[in-house]
Amino acid sequence: MNIILIKLFATALTLSQVTTRPDAVKTQFDPVADKAQVVQILRDGCAHMRKAFDIEDINLDELISTAMEDPSAVAGASAPKILHGLDIGELNVSYRQFCKGENLKDSPFDAGEVIAFYNKALIDLPSAEALKERKLPGASLILDGAGKRYAEAFEANGRRLSVPIGEVPVMVQKAFVAAEDKRFETHKGIDERGVIRAFIGNLASPGRPAGGSTITQQVVKNLSVGDDVTYERKIREMIVASRLEHILSKAGILELYLNGIYLGRGAYGIEMAARSYFGKSVGQLSVTEAALLAGMPKGPNFYSPDKYPDRARERRAYVLARMKEEGVITEAQLAEAANAPLGLTSVEAARRDSGFYFVDHLTREARTFAGVDSLTAASHVVRSTLNAGLQTATETALQEGLATYERATGRARYEGPELNIADAVRKLEGAAPAPEASPLGVPLLVGDAPKPTPAPKTKAERKVAAAAEKAAEKAASKVERPKAAWQRALETARPVLYDVHWPLAVVLDTGRGGTAKVGLADGRTASLEPGPARGKLQPYDVVRVKLRDPNGKAPRADLRVRPGVQGAALVLENRTGRILAMAGGFSYPVSQLNRVTQTVRQPGSTLKPLTYLAALNAGLQPNTLVMDSAVTLPPIGGVGDSWSPKNYDGGGAGATTLRRGLEFSKNLVTARLLQGGIADKAPASLQKVCDLALEAQIYAECERYYPFVLGAQPVRMVDLAAFYAAVANEGARPAPYALESVERDGKTLYTREARAPARIGSADRVAFYQLKTMLQGVTNHGTAAALSRFSSAIAGKTGTSENENDAWFAGFTNEITIVVWVGYDNADGTRRTLGRGQTGGHLAVPIAGTILQAAWANGVPRTPLAPPSPEARPFLADASIEPRSGERVEGGGFREHFRIKDGRMADTQYQLLPRETRTAMRPDAEDGDLGADEDAPDTAGGLFGGLSGGRRALPESDLLDPYGERRSRRAQGETYQPWPGTQRSPFGDDEEIRPRPRRRDPDYLFGDEPRF
Repeated sequence: MNIILIKLFATALTLSQVTTRPDAVKTQFDPVADKAQVVQILRDGCAHMRKAFDIEDINLDELISTAMEDPSAVAGASAPKILHGLDIGELNVSYRQFCKGENLKDSPFDAGEVIAFYNKALIDLPSAEALKERKLPGASLILDGAGKRYAEAFEANGRRLSVPIGEVPVMVQKAFVAAEDKRFETHKGIDERGVIRAFIGNLASPGRPAGGSTITQQVVKNLSVGDDVTYERKIREMIVASRLEHILSKAGILELYLNGIYLGRGAYGIEMAARSYFGKSVGQLSVTEAALLAGMPKGPNFYSPDKYPDRARERRAYVLARMKEEGVITEAQLAEAANAPLGLTSVEAARRDSGFYFVDHLTREARTFAGVDSLTAASHVVRSTLNAGLQTATETALQEGLATYERATGRARYEGPELNIADAVRKLEGAAPAPEASPLGVPLLVGDAPKPTPAPKTKAERKVAAAAEKAAEKAASKVERPKAAWQRALETARPVLYDVHWPLAVVLDTGRGGTAKVGLADGRTASLEPGPARGKLQPYDVVRVKLRDPNGKAPRADLRVRPGVQGAALVLENRTGRILAMAGGFSYPVSQLNRVTQTVRQPGSTLKPLTYLAALNAGLQPNTLVMDSAVTLPPIGGVGDSWSPKNYDGGGAGATTLRRGLEFSKNLVTARLLQGGIADKAPASLQKVCDLALEAQIYAECERYYPFVLGAQPVRMVDLAAFYAAVANEGARPAPYALESVERDGKTLYTREARAPARIGSADRVAFYQLKTMLQGVTNHGTAAALSRFSSAIAGKTGTSENENDAWFAGFTNEITIVVWVGYDNADGTRRTLGRGQTGGHLAVPIAGTILQAAWANGVPRTPLAPPSPEARPFLADASIEPRSGERVEGGGFREHFRIKDGRMADTQYQLLPRETRTAMRPDAEDGDLGADEDAPDTAGGLFGGLSGGRRALPESDLLDPYGERRSRRAQGETYQPWPGTQRSPFGDDEEIRPRPRRRDPDYLFGDEPRF
């Protein structure tokens, strides 16, 4: 028996059962005992189908007769491939046997072979009941902190937002029914008339084959039996569809269908499609929009309005006509809708280009706190803490900062374009002929062919002609010119680095080693300085660029290449712990490792404030003198080696105040605080610092060795940020979080309860406030002086780990904490450092400064750092000191904040350094250089140099406000310049300061010399 005939009879056996005995469909027959039953089922089915032929007004006998006379007419070369090889004669004999009731001796039919194929096709048949409770994978909608839609989380082939059928307008439901299955409400899962029309149509017509599937069958195909183009799948599909009609209502089936179908643009289901194509919910769709979407299931790619707008319009017109025939719309609505524009949102508007690290972290929090194993298993509404504008700005600042570092150090390497669109350009150029142009060079519109105009003769005529030409030029300028092929190809390109914020550009002219020419997404062209790609660009390469003059008509651009160095940035709200922005690396497609939460790195000097906090809490004051000189600490418990740290520059500055030791990040000062500054003995001091670190939750456990105080133990960025937020809050540490709530089907699964920050009890508010003012000095004139113009609002600390492996800045305003890290991952076993001199102040501070300004531009208030809290104020007294020596002065100086103990301002200036020792020191030594790094305002006498012993009182007008505001000089318009160079002292000294070479951030941990 012909194999095609076997398959056709097996399919006919299925169709006969579901149409004549839907409640008793057998899925297995005995090849011997059930032969007669199979023949009877086929005859019953044929009789049933003949009635359907009659209803469709198809003369089956005449069709068979025609086929016998000219078989090529129905099964020739133009017929679908599935019918090639079909013997029309055998088909005719079979028709006579089963539909005419003739007993033919030469029948090719073998019931045993048909039963064998049928039985095999139905092995492991899926259950229809499974579809009744089927929960479709869906996209969870993620809202930002303002409650606006920000992102979606979904699995592959699961970008879907399911909606109940009751929320889908009747007009939209009927649009799909009219387009796909006009007898949906009356059939029992299989539409015999539709099958007949499809079968006859496929026999008689070439081209795209018709399927004849009902909406119920499409649900089964999409969600149960799969979409294989085989007879076996068709057999399974019909049986499951028939059974589904018995256990699920029509409304339930239509709900599954509308939520399950793919409609292009990566959208599954009607709700996601409505949002993707029109930026609105399904309940807001117009007639024309509903008709466009209803036409898509037939072929989402073939009828794509993005790729083939003409096909989409034709398909929409067909659906509108069907809606009119079914009485869904009126003639007037049809006329109006037929001429309406497509009204699509741009493809780019539907794409997200930021926040991938944040969303990834959010899904982890949903799993941990809300118990939601997967946000993609169903549709949820997830409310987050994100500030969307700040998130994009944070990523942009980090990406630009990393690229700037590699360009400046000569480490930038061009490794080829992100993609090349030459093939796409060629296809577009071949598919669309060049439009006819008008005399003005503007493409002609329909019916806009130029007409010959006689030349003007008189002066008046010439004047009128000139005015007409001017008007024509003005009108032509408003005509939208057709996009070039490269521009259209760029619009549909899928960039590899989809979250990198430098614009894409297409190389139009390589420049042969010189300046190249590139095309931008908006159609403009720009001259490109190729940099490291000089001589390596190819036509239609797609590269990343930075525009020098973005708003110019002919902008200039610089090439941007993906850096090898990595980085991370975090913005945290101090009072609540809400994560406002998070960049876990340069680009999520490059590496999904979140360096904010999933890695630990040495924090370097950003950990030093912990030791200073312990010292302040022990009673030391910011003017306490400490020797910045060599020190050796004995082994802990007599085991191991002693420890002799060194400053970054290898030297020391002699006696200096506690404040200046932190502002200029002196390693030796930090180490000496362990010798009596916190506890009597160094090991006990270290233990107190460790205890403070554990209570602040910077670490889960503390490595008890001396280099810990200089940041040798690796830390998570998010934990470090929480500590700095605690400093801003005078000791109240917030718990960082990103997830506010999770909802599903209108029910709240999780809501984060408001929690007050946890107080760090190992240090009091006074110590925290004093530390805050000292950290403000870091941004005012210390190692983060690049932020000096913002120092009234921000305090912080730079950090550089051993051998410049890591560069950090951690800082805070009243409202937020910003932490930035730059470094190489070094996961491949090769150790790359940032290079000599590449410190936190040099690399991380500029990035943090950009993020700070972006925060202010995105709703974060800009306020001066707050004065002491009402709880701390009674235990603080302000007094003027000479900043270098720490001596009290009258009528001027620097306003320092002192702890009050037992009703008096505690005097600890000489607690660690005897007064006689200080007095015996040579004046030239005490006025020596601080040895600050190049990021600090290092001058011959230090920032406060030239004060000759520091005893001269400064004028009241030059008193420094504790919040960084310079009163008289700034009010008079004089610019304070804390950078080295020949200038007058900012503190009223008329002596010129000699210029000297600048050095780098003193954040180096150990004594050996850093190497490049």
